[in-house]
Amino acid sequence: MHIYLIAIGQRMDEWVTQGYLEFSKRLPPECRLQLIEVPPNKRTKNTDIQRAVSEEGVRLLAALPANTLVYAMDAAGQQWSTEQLAARLEQWLGDGRDIALLVGGPDGLSEQCKARADACLSLSRLTFPHPLVRIIIAEQIYRAWSILKGHPYHR
Repeated sequence: MHIYLIAIGQRMDEWVTQGYLEFSKRLPPECRLQLIEVPPNKRTKNTDIQRAVSEEGVRLLAALPANTLVYAMDAAGQQWSTEQLAARLEQWLGDGRDIALLVGGPDGLSEQCKARADACLSLSRLTFPHPLVRIIIAEQIYRAWSILKGHPYHR
């Protein structure tokens, strides 16, 4: 099973890249986390934000691998505990179906991405910088996997 983290943004700061890699590399091949970076629209003071988000959404959807179960990461989505994520991860591993997590840019995720998603998830009601979301997702997937394997990381 693959988990695709499809996110707006390229050439992140080194701390973002290192944070993401620290957790993604800990995952075993049967629970591989793969980042797919999608270029953001350029923004100026005259940018039509809705149009930029919509165009980013088109590119996010184009990057979706075939036959994936899609989750849109959105502040209004369902919130799962880490234990609930672990239970869902166990189900995903059993099903063998690939998963895609869509992460928007600084202005959020397009409506077409939310409509395409099988479900919307929220990491928190708090607002996080979109580069940090990559690290949080990678860490939480690793933590969920460690729960399933009885690893002491989650305590």
